[in-house]
Amino acid sequence: MSDNPEIGQFVQTGSYRTNVHVAGSGPAMLVLHGSGAGVCAWANWRTFIPAMQDRFQVIAPDLVGFGYTETPADFTFRFMDSWVEQIIALMDGLGIQKAHVVGNSFGGSLALWLAARHPDRFDRLVLMGPGGWPVRVNENLELLWDFKPTPEHMKQAMSVMAWNQALITDELVAMRLKACSRPGALDHFHKLFPAPRQRWLDAQCLPINVLQTIQHEILLVHGRDDRVVDPLVSWNLHQHLPNSQLHTIAKCGHWTMIEHGPLFRRLVADHCNE
Repeated sequence: MSDNPEIGQFVQTGSYRTNVHVAGSGPAMLVLHGSGAGVCAWANWRTFIPAMQDRFQVIAPDLVGFGYTETPADFTFRFMDSWVEQIIALMDGLGIQKAHVVGNSFGGSLALWLAARHPDRFDRLVLMGPGGWPVRVNENLELLWDFKPTPEHMKQAMSVMAWNQALITDELVAMRLKACSRPGALDHFHKLFPAPRQRWLDAQCLPINVLQTIQHEILLVHGRDDRVVDPLVSWNLHQHLPNSQLHTIAKCGHWTMIEHGPLFRRLVADHCNE
């Protein structure tokens, strides 16, 4: 056992081991993190997991290429196949036949791919500030993906995530910078989104005709003041997902689960308990 809270347990997923946090009991709920530098499951979901584990079995993996998942040095990333395969292998390794999915940003895009590719393995979906609709890479996403490991750059990158700037503490900046400083962490990250970056944003998008086949009950949650992913992304997805609801939150950036944690958790619990 490690005294590092970012490390949970390791599960073999193909040629590598996935770091995953598993907590609680009840219906399985898979929670998928976003794509910022230094991100991992624990960084995204550290307040969500303890608050939800009395009602759900919460499963929070580090996606391959991120966090403490043991990404091989020669690993070839295939958008979005690599992550779809990882999640299915993880569920098989944990003996989970079916799960709700909560996806943040890039994790929201992945949730749609999972539902489209393996509809019988997933129940209800919550997409929080998701990608998955074709837009141009804006200056804030460019900042997050073109990361430089300095305190100044990390603080700037964190600042575009939140409406409430009081959340961008020196402790948070130091934690995320430390995560980027692990051997190989930045090498893997830069392999994920090399320039030109528009192609990686486009690669997250399913065709409209595929979106229209996804029959799962889906809740989209988006901060009205999100500067990373335009709220219109969720609006457009909502138009084509046949069983979707859209909830927009004022005074909220890209970090709904942190800026409005109690409200977000209530929305998730209500949606997944219906």
